[in-house]
Formats: sequence, C-alpha cells, structure tokens
Amino acid sequence: MVSRADLHMPEPGHIASAGRFGSVRRYRMRTGSIDELMHIVDEVFADDVSGLDGFEAYHALDCANGEVLSISLFRDQATAEESDERALEFVRDRLGAFDLQRTEVIGGEVHVSRAMAELLEPAHA
Repeated sequence: MVSRADLHMPEPGHIASAGRFGSVRRYRMRTGSIDELMHIVDEVFADDVSGLDGFEAYHALDCANGEVLSISLFRDQATAEESDERALEFVRDRLGAFDLQRTEVIGGEVHVSRAMAELLEPAHA
C-alpha cells in the first residue's frame, strides 16, 4: 500500500461539518508487477498529489488479482477533480507498460471521518 496524509487529516469530520471531498478510482492492471507499479505510484504520483493545495490523504491499495484502488481526500471538490485529471494523465504518460484500465471513478462529499495520528506517517511501496 502507498499512503500519504496531511497534518489536518486526524481531525474528525462530522455530519454537520462540510467541505471535505473524497475520490475513489479503481483500476485493472493487465500486465506487469504490482510491486513495480506501486513503487512508481509511491515515488511519483503520491508525492505529486500530496502537493496539491487542499490535499488531505492519498492511499493506493493492492486488491489482488490485478485490481488496484486509490482513495484520495481533499478539503474541496475542485481539488479532488484536479487530482482525478492528474491521475488520468499519470496513468497515460507514466504507466503504459502496465496496461492499466480505469474501470471506475466515484467521488462525493465526506460526511463522517476519523483518522489516527499514525496515519501521518507515509507508507511506501
């Protein structure tokens, strides 16, 4: 798993608090090694997306059998949408050797959120 989080991430979000926005992207990897893929995502994309103003958290998960899921959290919808566009460009420009197919992109406002302070420690592939 690849993971990044902002200092404000552990602050709880409640149903009455608004503003946070999440994006989930699902991919099917048809060729290559998941370890190599995650290493590139870790070294390039995770650091890029964490530099966006409004970034809160990014996680990339190996769901087995060639399926990869990314979860991104931001303080606003516009930044989440920018992240989706950057992800599309990154897959096209840097991950062609893995023949990734983006199978789903969904997003929405975060109404409930909890995180531990340990989340702030980046996980690397």
